[in-house]
Amino acid sequence: MKHVLITGANGEIGHGLIQQLAQQADVAIYALDLHPLDPALQQHCALVQQGDITDPRSLAAFQDVSIDQIFHLAAILSTSAEKQPETAHRVNIEGMLNILTFAQRNGQQFNHRVTVLFPSSIAVYGIPSLAQKHSAGPVTEDQWVTPITMYGANKVYSELLGRYYSDFYRLLDPHTTRYVDFRSVRFPGIISAFTLPTGGTSDYAPEMLHAAAQGKPYACFVREDTIIPFMVMPDAVNALLWLAQAPGEQLTRRVYNVQSFSLTAQEFADKVRQFFPNFQITFDPDPQRQRIVDSWPAAVDDSAARRDWNWHPHYDVERAFTEYLIPNIRRRYATETVASEQ
Repeated sequence: MKHVLITGANGEIGHGLIQQLAQQADVAIYALDLHPLDPALQQHCALVQQGDITDPRSLAAFQDVSIDQIFHLAAILSTSAEKQPETAHRVNIEGMLNILTFAQRNGQQFNHRVTVLFPSSIAVYGIPSLAQKHSAGPVTEDQWVTPITMYGANKVYSELLGRYYSDFYRLLDPHTTRYVDFRSVRFPGIISAFTLPTGGTSDYAPEMLHAAAQGKPYACFVREDTIIPFMVMPDAVNALLWLAQAPGEQLTRRVYNVQSFSLTAQEFADKVRQFFPNFQITFDPDPQRQRIVDSWPAAVDDSAARRDWNWHPHYDVERAFTEYLIPNIRRRYATETVASEQ
């Protein structure tokens, strides 16, 4: 059996990841979340622990399990992090440090390397001006890594911590064995048909879609011409799983960009209106959130991921809407309507 630990298991990525891993007969899933785990997910887990990632004791329940992979998803997201930066730093950084320490000790205890998968973010980038953003082209992993948010800074530091534990842990001790194999995906905006947005600055896109499906008007908090890259949740889950499975000797980096498609907010709204013609949208930019999104690239260069571990999105913009988003979101709200009428 392969033993997989998922922190932040109740979140958007956690739902998709557990459902996909549960289809593999040789995987035992262990889950940690601050809140009680969704009952639909509990049935797929060998052990569920409710606890705070900032408290190392929350991981004690898994200390006697030989963990092969850790998907560290627990975090405070970008908009929420700006509202409470000190709390975000504590959760995002202390949580990361606790996971890496646990992985090092677990690997030492069972004498094998523990692969730690970490969802980083487009928020690590900080392009100074719109003119530079529009002239930059697809941005590589090493360009413009100057974030302007606490969330972005937390992600960059977490990437560096992972690199340290993998390659330089206790550098002054020549006898140290490093048991952590850290790998990270820098995600663009992620859109899910199944879970509601929970505080990301790119959430204007999924918020648009969910509002339209419910017949509600939506006031978008960014300008019509705002553009960043996106992907849908199944591709995000695949990216993590594919990177986890890639042979270490093929990898040339610890951190990889991925993306699927880039759309402006207006283009996204127009796409939503193709399927929900009565959708009413206004654009009412929030200056602070707008500044954050403007500092992110219009597109990222994911050629390293394509080369090293055969990354490729299944869903371009057309397939994302017609095959994943629209059928599932219509089914979701049709079910909710029937339930409320009974």
